[in-house]
Amino acid sequence: MADQKPQKDGKLNIELDEKVAEGTYSNLAIINHSVSEFIVDFINIMPGTPKAKVKSRIILTPQHAKRLAKALADNVNRFEKAHGEIKDYEQPPIPINFGPTGEA
Repeated sequence: MADQKPQKDGKLNIELDEKVAEGTYSNLAIINHSVSEFIVDFINIMPGTPKAKVKSRIILTPQHAKRLAKALADNVNRFEKAHGEIKDYEQPPIPINFGPTGEA
């Protein structure tokens, strides 16, 4: 197993392989949580298509979810200071179905 300890200068060496660096596009995130974890499903919905698949699922501890929310808010604020306000366009609600539904 690779050594996971920070280097002597206190920095962590993080690798990013080519496949992960390509990224995955998402235009919808669904967030669920329990007492011990937050689950964020990233989805790409195509207009006019009745079906979409979860492209990526990230599972976080509550502490990491809070840090992510703060970091994202900080970055949005910096972006808006540099580029202007991000417009939040109203979108119709998306009916969500995670599999077959039961019928009586």
